Amino acid sequence: LYMDDKNKVNYYRWLSGELRRKLKRPYVHILFGARQTGKSTLIKSLLPKNTLHFNLADPGERTRLLADPGQFMAACRSLPEGGGPATVFVDEAQTVPSVFDAVQALFDENPSRWRFVLCGSSARKLRRIGANLLPGRSFLHHLYPLTLSEHPAREGQGATSHVFSLAWASALEERRLFPPDDLLTRLAFGELPGIVSADPQDRADLLKAYADIYLEEEIRREALVKDWGAFVRFLRLAAAESGQITNFAAISREAGLSIPTVKSHYELLEDMFVGLRVPSFSKSPRKNILSTPKFLFFDLGVRHAAAGLAPSKDIVRADPGRYFEQWVGLELWKRLHYSREGSLYYQRTKDGAEIDFIVEHRNRVIPIEVKWTEHPTLRDARHLLPFLKENAKNAPQGFVVCRYPRPLKLAGNVTAIPWFAL
Repeated sequence: LYMDDKNKVNYYRWLSGELRRKLKRPYVHILFGARQTGKSTLIKSLLPKNTLHFNLADPGERTRLLADPGQFMAACRSLPEGGGPATVFVDEAQTVPSVFDAVQALFDENPSRWRFVLCGSSARKLRRIGANLLPGRSFLHHLYPLTLSEHPAREGQGATSHVFSLAWASALEERRLFPPDDLLTRLAFGELPGIVSADPQDRADLLKAYADIYLEEEIRREALVKDWGAFVRFLRLAAAESGQITNFAAISREAGLSIPTVKSHYELLEDMFVGLRVPSFSKSPRKNILSTPKFLFFDLGVRHAAAGLAPSKDIVRADPGRYFEQWVGLELWKRLHYSREGSLYYQRTKDGAEIDFIVEHRNRVIPIEVKWTEHPTLRDARHLLPFLKENAKNAPQGFVVCRYPRPLKLAGNVTAIPWFAL
């Protein structure tokens, strides 16, 4: 669920069904995701009202636990016994890594007495200090910006997915989906729940605040960045180059940073869940394949703001194909990670032949081209046809994602599909 505070409406998230089932299991639950993806709202909607809540985004509460970690264990032990496990929810748990050790000690002491749920928006500090992520005792979950199944298209509502879809845990009539939007709006303002449900006139300002306040505040708190000015230059460059094959050397020169530092900064963005890599497809029989990954910002609205732009439809109109391709990649990536099946790749040869995305899912390989066109032709599939021939054993079908209003057969094994039937 996601509560729209202005309209007092609960919108459903795809992950809510899985979390509702998993939270009944006698393990520690860890939910990671970028800020403003709705983690706290979702968790609170699923936990009992008498849950003990530690909000470590609050500087006062965070300082108290950093100064005296024993307070956490004492508070948990003070909860009444009997009547089922007592629920303890820790928000922004990564800011006090000792909480993970305390949770392990309490869980090992009596696994049935407590049900721990930990949320975090960064894994940087935890990885850097080798924090205890409770192996063998925990379920790990991730929450992402909205998918097409949560935030439907204004056009073609109810269209069947041709690539692969996420199966909801409940019937359609039991869900309230986020207000539908057109494609241009998505490409301009992204898919964060709070942005999608905000007044359109406020979206650009909210995204600018996200980039200026949250990203800077979170990075300053979580990372050991020695040259802050150079990092800000890197962040703008990384956002501007989102969706492209990563050119570490060029960004190094422009940001005034060494290549190892640039690579470390990209890793930081991944650790904070605001960036993701799309690796090159390495299983191709071709020998002249580039191996450098692409990098995508996790949300297009945040991407625009982090690049120093005021998010708007005019930005998109200047280069729509570029942002359309990124949106398709993000949608596929989110579905794959929610389903926990398969991987996302791209392919580009040294002579420039490129397939925008390749999905590996349930023993199938699905090549996908993304075209802004409303009039797809076989020429749009020219890179798909050789790939399908080379991988005929496990790649029976390819797709061109475009703006044509209905599926259109371009060849025996290539179909053009509208973006809302992805």
